[in-house]
Amino acid sequence: MTRWIEIGALDQIPRLGARVVRTASGNIAVFRTEDDEVFALDDRCPHKGGPLSQGIVHNKRVTCPLHNFVIELANGAAVAPDEGCAHSYPAKVENGTVWLSVREVVTASAD
Repeated sequence: MTRWIEIGALDQIPRLGARVVRTASGNIAVFRTEDDEVFALDDRCPHKGGPLSQGIVHNKRVTCPLHNFVIELANGAAVAPDEGCAHSYPAKVENGTVWLSVREVVTASAD
């Protein structure tokens, strides 16, 4: 099941920066571009696992702080000639509030 969760005010994420959201399935980096667009990716570079939230945001890309691996914010794809991708999540801004769409992990209980 997918649901939208409130992350906070857009102003709480620095322009050309990120904020980390901790979830049961791992950390998600929510990025803000210079034009106030928001994007969300796993906070783990597909190259060597570096923290993308600590990378440099430029245009609609982030550069991993460990090995300069460049990732597209819109879809998590690595920029050529690199290969791999980071999982992306739908994110939006409504009335100055950032929302993130995540899949809930549903577990069965034995009654």
